[in-house]
Amino acid sequence: MIKKLATTKGSDRRQFMQVAAGALLGVNVLSSEEAFAAASDGKAKQIVYLFMAGAMSHIDTFDPKPSSKNQGQTGTVNTSISGVKFGESFKNLSKLTSEMAVIRGLTQETGAHGPARYLIRTSYKEIASTQHPGMGSWIQLLDGRISKTLPSTVHIGGDGEGPGYLGTKYAPVPIADPARGLEDTKGPAYLKESQFSRRLRLSEGFDRNFRSVTQNNTKVNGYDALYEEAVTLLKSDDIKAFDINEESDAVKEKYGANRFGQGCLLARRLIESGVRYVEVQSGGWDMHRDIFNTMPTRGGELDQAAGALISDLKERGLLDQTMVVIGTEFGRKPNININTGRDHHPAAFSG
Repeated sequence: MIKKLATTKGSDRRQFMQVAAGALLGVNVLSSEEAFAAASDGKAKQIVYLFMAGAMSHIDTFDPKPSSKNQGQTGTVNTSISGVKFGESFKNLSKLTSEMAVIRGLTQETGAHGPARYLIRTSYKEIASTQHPGMGSWIQLLDGRISKTLPSTVHIGGDGEGPGYLGTKYAPVPIADPARGLEDTKGPAYLKESQFSRRLRLSEGFDRNFRSVTQNNTKVNGYDALYEEAVTLLKSDDIKAFDINEESDAVKEKYGANRFGQGCLLARRLIESGVRYVEVQSGGWDMHRDIFNTMPTRGGELDQAAGALISDLKERGLLDQTMVVIGTEFGRKPNININTGRDHHPAAFSG
């Protein structure tokens, strides 16, 4: 499987993603050729994609080289698999390797952040004439929505890729701050539901002439449908899925008192409620300098949040149907530069 992914390019990569999206990446653990071949029979129905923006160093995380001088100051920790080690920041994930498949043979075609992220998330090279859909939009197209009220795709803490040429119907819902959830969902206290409904009808009246001349415009129709879905969600109890304040302080602390940790907690709530694809972004991984002082913070946040997420999903019986992916745009060079950091290295990375 590692060799297949490492050598996949162009149309072959797109074929892989078609198989992956068709079965929501097929299975919980892709660790063999048989797993890839059986992808269409996979159990996974939902995805949480944890994206490490900036290019996460594989040497300091999931592919350490303890016997090499290039390992630097990053120590290692044993995992539950004999002979397999992680970087020292990953004390929680190292105990969960029975639930994981670490791919150490990933490669990238470019070392530029923007184009690399685009390629990873869409399977296409970035071109000016076409906006390709992100993974969440493809999955919604192929597998539909789970919930009648909640969106199919939610992006937390980062922009991600949009629906591209699939249109507004397949657009992700962005959440900038997980602590604030889905903002502007509560009207003023004096506004009664009957007043709100009258205002909606008034707005529709103002739009009537415009809609009559744009009734065949797919973009306009897409936005109309989006507004209708938003109103339905506003009136539904399902909107509580976006509110992490429903959780106890102890649960919040388990995920970590930082935006990424709280984003993973929100992702768990959304998966429980029927959102099909959730992406949570963590920034600060572009460690050209001072990597050995920065990695414990970034790595510690990832380890705590991802460990809590996987454990909670398993405890709730959701892990078998949910694939948790940890990804990044490319790796970082083995050698340590003069600023005690690592530079871009598209030739190798892990996930």
